Amino acid sequence: MLSTKFIILAGLASVYGVAVQKTTKCATGQTVKNAACCALFPVLEDIQTNMFAGDTCSDAAHTALRVAFHDAIGFSLTKKSFGNGADGSIFLFGETELGFDANLGIADAFNLEVPFINKHNISVADFIQFAATVSLTKCPGILQPPFMFGRKDATFASPDGTVPEPFQSVETILARMLDAGLTPADTVALLASHSIAGADDVDPTLSGLPFDSTPSLFDTQFFVETQLKGTLFPGTSGNQGEVMSPIAGELRLESDANLARSSLTACLWQANVNNQQHMASSFQAAFAKMQVLGQKNLVDCSDVIPAPPPLPAAQAQAFFPAGLTHADVEQACKTTKFPNLPTAPGAAASVPQM
Repeated sequence: MLSTKFIILAGLASVYGVAVQKTTKCATGQTVKNAACCALFPVLEDIQTNMFAGDTCSDAAHTALRVAFHDAIGFSLTKKSFGNGADGSIFLFGETELGFDANLGIADAFNLEVPFINKHNISVADFIQFAATVSLTKCPGILQPPFMFGRKDATFASPDGTVPEPFQSVETILARMLDAGLTPADTVALLASHSIAGADDVDPTLSGLPFDSTPSLFDTQFFVETQLKGTLFPGTSGNQGEVMSPIAGELRLESDANLARSSLTACLWQANVNNQQHMASSFQAAFAKMQVLGQKNLVDCSDVIPAPPPLPAAQAQAFFPAGLTHADVEQACKTTKFPNLPTAPGAAASVPQM
């Protein structure tokens, strides 16, 4: 009787066009929708245990995230010399690309990831983006990141100038991103990654300075604190592209400061303030778009990616750092007021080195 019922249900599914989801059980025991994704589980186990030791949003996670962007942005809708975007060229042709000024410090990612790349039978392009996706799951506040699999490795290096730099104008940065297929909204969304990042290589005299006061959390503080009044560093070549934050121990990129204040992006920027859901969902979509630049015929292996930890409820509320108030905001969006936020207790805000 039961078997007859199942036959009837299967027939009804066929009649009404309901897709019957097929799954594959991998040799490692996990179940996935596409058998090709089974190749990722040994990689996942290895990097979870040995690259991202522990479950913290660590420097290794920040490094993996940074290299993913620097590789993928080597793409152009108008110039074939730029290569196929997320194609691994930054490592495969590291003798060329790691010498570019914009890639200063990416050698750290190369040294971190190459031993793992050599152990596993997936493309360099896939490894770079897979490691970045897994790194995101270490940071509270991230929404479940998708992952597409099957990138083709580069056959030549991308040219210099594909990665936007912090001293460039807003117009120059947006034009470069648009040429790669990323809109101004995508650009602002991707910069949410700076909420879990720091400036190890912008200035050789400074190391481990975060871009906001909560660098282990993917939260909206970055969008709050970039909007606060700051001053330019003295104009020397060593700190080109930096802005002095009003928060001790924190560094602000000049490009972030300008994007927060430009009429082209100010309202996009401010829309993230104290709106965790908007920031997280916008980043999720833009990061997925960035990761497949220049690539085709990929397989959805999102079911391999672990679930990220939630942002603690007590830390979901954005705030002004201690000693700062709404009076310190440089209002730039002309159509919407900056949200009212509480000020953290204390005399003066400071951030420990990452």
